[in-house]
Amino acid sequence: MIGIIPLRLAIAQYQSPYPQAILTLGGGRDRERFTAQFAQTHPSLNIWVSSGSPPDITYTIFQNANIPIQRVHLDYHAVDTVTNFTSLVADFKRRKIQHIYLITSDYHIPRAKAIATLVLGSQSITFTPIAVSSNQPPESWLRILRDSIRALLWIITGHTGATLKSQLISHLSFVIRPLLFLGYIIYENLCEPLR
Repeated sequence: MIGIIPLRLAIAQYQSPYPQAILTLGGGRDRERFTAQFAQTHPSLNIWVSSGSPPDITYTIFQNANIPIQRVHLDYHAVDTVTNFTSLVADFKRRKIQHIYLITSDYHIPRAKAIATLVLGSQSITFTPIAVSSNQPPESWLRILRDSIRALLWIITGHTGATLKSQLISHLSFVIRPLLFLGYIIYENLCEPLR
């Protein structure tokens, strides 16, 4: 499956040489403002903002740019960059979108492109990245590698590992609480004779 991603991307690019939608990754109002300006020059494209600012702020940004709200789709399912893609890819497929503009900050582009190549590419959706200028240093290759592995995990299992941390904490608390209680009882029983 993974080996045919480049072929799927090439076919999607051939079938849809021009983007059919805009996807903006949440992470700052500057991305949403940029997207609103960008959307003015692409009036036929619908816009998806994945886990961006609160709805009232996002809608105000687009209304101030005279972008009809009907074009703007807000999605708050994503909790990180990997889930920005995995939470929306089915919606794009259902709408037969094969090519999107991908808007994010310049420092974030390498990681977003790596994930998009895997997640979107596995579903025959290509993308054209658009960078929003920032003063941030580029992200480390370790973050890119980590999230690329998570994207591969999603392709293979349908899970991103995003909930792994909360599940781990939940499981640990299930074990740690009784241990703390047991430790308290032992402490009380050992220290009681010393008082």
